[in-house]
Amino acid sequence: MAVKLMIADDHSMIREGLKQLLELEGEYKVIEEAGDGIDCLEKLEYVVPDILLLDINMPKMNGLEVLQKMKEKLIQVKVLVLTVHNEVEYLLKAGDIGINGYLLKDSEFAELKRAINSVMDGNNYIQPSLIPLLNAKMIDRNNDNKKIEVLTRREMDVLKLLAFGMYNKEIAEQLRISERTVKNHVSNIFKKISVTDRTQAAVFAIRNNLITI
Repeated sequence: MAVKLMIADDHSMIREGLKQLLELEGEYKVIEEAGDGIDCLEKLEYVVPDILLLDINMPKMNGLEVLQKMKEKLIQVKVLVLTVHNEVEYLLKAGDIGINGYLLKDSEFAELKRAINSVMDGNNYIQPSLIPLLNAKMIDRNNDNKKIEVLTRREMDVLKLLAFGMYNKEIAEQLRISERTVKNHVSNIFKKISVTDRTQAAVFAIRNNLITI
């Protein structure tokens, strides 16, 4: 039986090209297409593909937002992300939400087939060229997690407000503590997360999803 696929990509030529290549093999059947994120979610309400081939860059709602909505709606469909983004941050974000595979659009068609078949077999498939970068990022993330764990609850509050660009006086007013206390917290935070200024601390908070901007 052919693997049922749905393609979500805002470029009609890419959708049509993928459909022709995949269906030529006889192993796959494209049962639905979507040109934007909202269209994709609406169609997943009544179409149940074996695998959703999902682009990250789409209008109205991007691929990461689609993944989050699928998770919230408990839509149980395997997802293989097809994207031009080779930045590991996108892979990490998609992985945190929940995907089964991540493949770059410049891959050979044979690799796309391997990815689809691997996902169908219940495995996860990651673009091979991204694995060394992913491993390095995971080490960085683990190190960051260790740093976050040693922050007190009050230090975490201060870090989040600092990341939003607040000055010590504003943070003090927000948390109803003295400005001197805030200054001490900021100094301790810098030491614990290994940064030297407020900008680096803000980047740390954003990178680790401690705040949403």
